[in-house]
Amino acid sequence: MGIARVETDKAPAAIGPYSQAVRAGDYLYCSGQIPLCPASGEMVDGGIAEQTRQVLDNLKQVLAAAGVDFSAVVKTTIYLVDLADFATVNEIYAGYCAAIAPARATVQVAALPKGALVEIDAIAFCCG
Repeated sequence: MGIARVETDKAPAAIGPYSQAVRAGDYLYCSGQIPLCPASGEMVDGGIAEQTRQVLDNLKQVLAAAGVDFSAVVKTTIYLVDLADFATVNEIYAGYCAAIAPARATVQVAALPKGALVEIDAIAFCCG
């Protein structure tokens, strides 16, 4: 079983020493995405709703670069600066889920890179 980096210019470039995703065997481990515009590298305008959509769109592009989509996602973690945003994030997130929603954890954090309000990472199954 080998490992391979997965990268796409359709999602923001890594802002540190990490890969957008790493495929290891049948699994894809996607790094957390924050609401950066892939073209500019700048934070999207707006609040939690706009940021959540951008995060999920970025994640969608990373998954696509590996040849899968949200239906392959088996686990996500959502990091929120304010748990009061949970309902808004949950509503938008539900629109990206497949028939079998992934297992998930949601946690409140003190801060996220670049002042983001939300970050989401994912693990996807890439076989079958």
